[in-house]
Amino acid sequence: MTRETKTITVVQCVKLGQELPALDRPPFPGPLGQRIYDEISKYAYSQWQDQARLLINHYGLNMADPRSQEFLFEQMEAFLFDEGSGAAVAGAPVAGGKGGPARK
Repeated sequence: MTRETKTITVVQCVKLGQELPALDRPPFPGPLGQRIYDEISKYAYSQWQDQARLLINHYGLNMADPRSQEFLFEQMEAFLFDEGSGAAVAGAPVAGGKGGPARK
């Protein structure tokens, strides 16, 4: 009987300050996705996903709106890499009458 051993890749997680299991692949294309893959653990990224759901629901973000996407990416960088003090939350797009951000 043979048993395959799966190698677990680890990363020095900058968010949690420990060596932890790495993501299987970058979460999305581009430099930020690669940075997350290189520097953030699976556990820290799952914490971000929980936080992102809270932000989307709290602010009523419409993820088809580029402003909402930009806001969420800014929050993601601040959360994962401790950049800024969360002050960007003050600039959150405000939900409008039909669930989308209000137009300015």
